[in-house]
Amino acid sequence: MIETLLKQIPILSNCKDVIQIKKGFSSDEKYLIHMNDGNKKLLLRTFKLEEFESKKKEYSILEKMQEYNVTCSQPISMGQVGSRGYIIASYIEGKDAEEEIQKYSEQEQFNIGFEAGKELRKIHQFTAPNHVSSWHSRKEKKHKNYIDAYLACGIRVANDEKIMNFIEENIHLMKERPNMFQHDDFHVGNIIVNNKKFAGVIDFNLYDWGDPIHEFLKIGLFSREVSIPFSIGQIRGYFNNTEPDEYFWRLYSLYLAMCVFSTVIWTLKTVPDNLNNMLGKVYTFLEDHDYFSELKPKWYTEEI
Repeated sequence: MIETLLKQIPILSNCKDVIQIKKGFSSDEKYLIHMNDGNKKLLLRTFKLEEFESKKKEYSILEKMQEYNVTCSQPISMGQVGSRGYIIASYIEGKDAEEEIQKYSEQEQFNIGFEAGKELRKIHQFTAPNHVSSWHSRKEKKHKNYIDAYLACGIRVANDEKIMNFIEENIHLMKERPNMFQHDDFHVGNIIVNNKKFAGVIDFNLYDWGDPIHEFLKIGLFSREVSIPFSIGQIRGYFNNTEPDEYFWRLYSLYLAMCVFSTVIWTLKTVPDNLNNMLGKVYTFLEDHDYFSELKPKWYTEEI
């Protein structure tokens, strides 16, 4: 299949070498293409034709990110060959931060997080189209469905009633929140580093629209386990090196609390064998916040 694609896509006719990339949960097939002209590298993603319309939207998102000078892959070409669609984009040189960042000093980890936070701020300039309904109406509906599914699933998280009460006390805050572009999977695993520096953001395919602060829950769920300096840096970079206020921490905690129930249900449906691992992550952030008696997590310090 890949040989057919290479022959039929003119831009790839000068290809020297192809390496399949197997990382990630996406159903796309991903390839690193080495071109004959110099050291040029391209990223080729192929997908099922029934996904073509959704991929067109994703391609246009990458185009929009260029307008905001976001450091991410630049879209080059999109099309169809036989029974597959494809997207070609520029390749960001480096390795994913999840694998590399712990080899760096704490200051280097913080600096990478700081740059990532600045990029996230740029990403959040893009306002949702008019046809997208309000953030709070969509999020409340999803949350209710997750709670119903959780209560029926047979798995129980310790102190779940306390967590639900915290959500009920704070859920009204979502009504005031903006409806902006969300990367929706912004964490160390989707940050590329090169020479101990931030190199770019990848994987925009899970994008959504809503409250920018919702992006930060991936810190509590994923990034803080890999690198606390990165996590602090991301927050500082986003807020232009100032301390976020209590409103930020309350919303951050609200979204993490909601994430308890969505994580259980998503994992049971998608990767049930991974349930114990995901519950471990949930209990880590619950303890970080003392089951939401504390808004600011224990790992966050103001000294760095």
